[in-house]
Amino acid sequence: MENLQRIYLDYAATTPVDERVVQAMLPIFNLNFGNPSSVHYFGQNAEAVVTQSRQQIATWMNVRSDEFLFTSGGTESNNLAIRGAMLANRGKKRCCHVLVSEVEHHAVLHTAKQAAEQYGFELELIPVDEFGRVSLEDVRNLIRPDTILVSVIYANNEIGTINPIREIAAVCREKNVLFHTDAVQAAAHLTLDVALDGVDMLTIGAHKFYGPKGVGGLFVRRGTHIVPVNTGGGQERDLRAGTENVPYIVGMAKAYDITRQELETHSARLTGMRDTLIKSVLENTRKVKLTGHPEKRLPNHASFVFEGVDGNHLLTLLDAAGFACSSGSACKAGSPKPSDVLVAMGFSKNWNKGSLRVTLGRQTSLEDVMLFSKKLPEIVEKARAF
Repeated sequence: MENLQRIYLDYAATTPVDERVVQAMLPIFNLNFGNPSSVHYFGQNAEAVVTQSRQQIATWMNVRSDEFLFTSGGTESNNLAIRGAMLANRGKKRCCHVLVSEVEHHAVLHTAKQAAEQYGFELELIPVDEFGRVSLEDVRNLIRPDTILVSVIYANNEIGTINPIREIAAVCREKNVLFHTDAVQAAAHLTLDVALDGVDMLTIGAHKFYGPKGVGGLFVRRGTHIVPVNTGGGQERDLRAGTENVPYIVGMAKAYDITRQELETHSARLTGMRDTLIKSVLENTRKVKLTGHPEKRLPNHASFVFEGVDGNHLLTLLDAAGFACSSGSACKAGSPKPSDVLVAMGFSKNWNKGSLRVTLGRQTSLEDVMLFSKKLPEIVEKARAF
């Protein structure tokens, strides 16, 4: 039997489902099992549960309940927002110009690229600075009279950098351009006040904030025109056909309620441990750089690059030592290609393959952080020698 102590440090990839969320979901599987579209007693009960869950999330986000749609997760929400807005608006302003940042999650970047290749849009990438942050002036200067959509990630999944979303939204509103933000990472750690942020569309996914995998949401501001990706029934304002996943929707609402109620407590604790981790790694490890903004970053997120190290080999050695981390986006773990994000930030070939993302969560202890910080320098040297 394995006696190795296992320490999970990959909360940006996914989080364990909170036990309170599990307990909220269980009765929905076999007691309140009706189809929300059915008109009978069982269907009405299920519809009431979905309505209540929608209102619960919308209230925390400071939006109207009919502006929030349930989807299968962040990827589908991003696809619906990006492709849906591009196709719905390509005939307006004699236009097809779309702007997305260089450091978007692939659910945004690849969707926009496919739409450009298949439907004749002109896609332009917004550059980032050395911290992976979008400049407000770049957005202002790149918007053209024929621009229909801008998408900038709220908080980057690989490096934790937080973008000036509210200010970018104000520029887009001034220019009469739709603005979408992928807030999948941000939702777990930041107070999302969507009305104040002023965005037109915003994506979240439940499994990043201790909810179940397979459910997410998309805020679509009232009056914003998009076309559905899934067609069929009339669910979710005719924008997302398919029977609603009622148990997971309930779980998502419960998870988000807990997240927002406990946000300040967890944020303060995680920030302290994050800063301890970053300080230790930078002081005790050779040829290392912090990636992402030193201050404007998620409270649980630490990320680094090591010169002359293969990131995937480093992860293998860390796993063998009992530490579960990531080299960046969990969606492309194992890829031999350098990170698009690190390339956009200007890291050279000798650095950009040696990335490490360490993300903390509710179950992380200071002892976990200290043990990891103590072991990492030796493991990095082994990876470098390899």
